[in-house]
Amino acid sequence: MGFKGAMDAVPAYLRSIGLDALEYEAVRGVRISEEKARLLGEEAKKYDVLLSMHAPYYINLASKENAKLEASRRRLFEAVRASHWMEAYAVVFHPGYYKGWASKKSAVARVIEQLRILREELESNGYTYPWIAPETTGKSSQVGSVEDVIEICTEIEKCRPAVDWAHLYARSEGGFILTVDDVLKVIEKIEKELGSEAVRPLHTHFSKIEYGRGGERMHHTLSEEEYGPEWIIVCKAYIMTGIDAVIISESPILDEDAQLMIKICREVLQDGSVKAPTPVSEITISPGKEGR
Repeated sequence: MGFKGAMDAVPAYLRSIGLDALEYEAVRGVRISEEKARLLGEEAKKYDVLLSMHAPYYINLASKENAKLEASRRRLFEAVRASHWMEAYAVVFHPGYYKGWASKKSAVARVIEQLRILREELESNGYTYPWIAPETTGKSSQVGSVEDVIEICTEIEKCRPAVDWAHLYARSEGGFILTVDDVLKVIEKIEKELGSEAVRPLHTHFSKIEYGRGGERMHHTLSEEEYGPEWIIVCKAYIMTGIDAVIISESPILDEDAQLMIKICREVLQDGSVKAPTPVSEITISPGKEGR
């Protein structure tokens, strides 16, 4: 929110305000050239800013239509290729929808099938740098429960979950991510079933969110008290576990709420109410993109 200028100048800006990660938005399509992607990557390295990318929204790897499957794989392929150029470590994507399948398990199986094809296409072209990161999604109609993304990453090489806490809250229509224990359960389940590699780092998104029947409607700022979930419970869970986490702000005010999240976490550390299992010298929270 506080930046105007060329994309390659963003890493320097982030460092100047105390942030250290960026999720590049390719949600409307991957339009960055190889030259600009490599320049962004160089600047990110220079300022020690961790890059990730969000792939286009128009992906449905659970479709029953071959044309949609091919278009979805192409869009995700293009996102991974651009991430390879800029050396973004993970490509976040929404896997697809349950619609048309007799069971949710069948829809997840179609996603896995398509990702295996994609992995072969990527490797044959030498694009092996980034992880792919299926995201926990905000609507009950979407593939993207915690169990779904774990199953996908169990079957696909170089795959890690992207946990969106607001989406889990909306998906449950406000029934989950209400306590520190809720957050701990998700972290522990991922680490137990996928191993420590999946949480080093754990790639996560946060904002407050509005939901209705079926889940997500729109993201909101941290100051809007009528919406959840509460950032402080997520922060406390991170401190208690000592988890290595990347946190992307999906608030409508991006970097401003990212800085507020840092402030809240530092206050929790300073008041001593939550103890970390290992010394925590610094908490940094990083900006991403506007709420979906």
